[in-house]
Amino acid sequence: MFRFGNILYLYFLILVPIFIGIFLLFAYLRKAALIKFGEPGIVSQLHPERSPGRQVFKFVLLLLALTAVIVGISRPQFGSRLHEIKRKGVQIVIALDVSNSMLAEDIQPNRLERAKQAIAKLVDRLVNDRIGLIVFAGDAYVQIPVTTDYVSAKMFLQAINADIVPKQGTAIGSAIHLGMKSFGPGDETSKALIVITDGENHEDDAVTAAQEAAEQGLTVHTIGVGLPQGAPVPVYSGGTRQDSFLKDKDGNTVITKLNDKMLKEIAAAGKGVYIRSNEVRLGLDELFDEINKMDKQELESKIYSDYDERFQYFFGLVLFLLILEFFILNRKNRWLSKIKLFS
Repeated sequence: MFRFGNILYLYFLILVPIFIGIFLLFAYLRKAALIKFGEPGIVSQLHPERSPGRQVFKFVLLLLALTAVIVGISRPQFGSRLHEIKRKGVQIVIALDVSNSMLAEDIQPNRLERAKQAIAKLVDRLVNDRIGLIVFAGDAYVQIPVTTDYVSAKMFLQAINADIVPKQGTAIGSAIHLGMKSFGPGDETSKALIVITDGENHEDDAVTAAQEAAEQGLTVHTIGVGLPQGAPVPVYSGGTRQDSFLKDKDGNTVITKLNDKMLKEIAAAGKGVYIRSNEVRLGLDELFDEINKMDKQELESKIYSDYDERFQYFFGLVLFLLILEFFILNRKNRWLSKIKLFS
């Protein structure tokens, strides 16, 4: 097979007929000037060493060199080799709690931002694995479908905030059910769901959901974000933090606390591990080690063609033509005048 790597450079070949036209025009004007100067036969006797044939030959060499340069920079490629790439890894879906309680600042800068930073670092460590992201509060939503496009995943991650979901609350069970659907039916690859939350579940039975996930071959891990003593929830307006905290219907400041017990039960039911975060680290490093222990399954196989570059041959031809043109003189050599090669 044959192709050009930079085929657009071939448009420069239009210079070839342009230079030919210019050369013929100057040759015609030169001949007309000689006719005006005198009889061509007599004029040629006045310049016995003049060789129009040499000038034409040198021009042809330069034209061929120009053509070879253009073809060379167009990167001609010949042949192809088929390569099959097998990628092995696991599939990971992260369910991130974006409820208002995740705005608590017992972990700096706050629980949500700290979780996002840790997820970004986890994505940087992935190689062949697939990753997806679910956000949840009162309900769960797919933010990033399972993908290997890590750059896009990090871009979407930056846009996540507590206002991204229309319904507040903490429905961990809903997030687990959505995570089960995100992997797709019949997928036999190793699968892990990581739930990052403060554990204040108020909406559904998350433990039962984790049991169902485990029955389908999905491992459910949990990371608890926050401190057991809790912290008040700051109030934001238009993305700006206000000098007040969330209050209940009785006017008391709401204190959100990490629910260790709930998250341990979810992890146990999902045959996963529970990791409590702290102010130093969120715990994704330890969880990444757990994921690496999982069996790496073949995610996909890709076959692609590999072409061999041949531009160097054309550049070698250019060098040869330029050297040859350099050593050919415009005038006849008196020692070689008997050779009628260019006459």
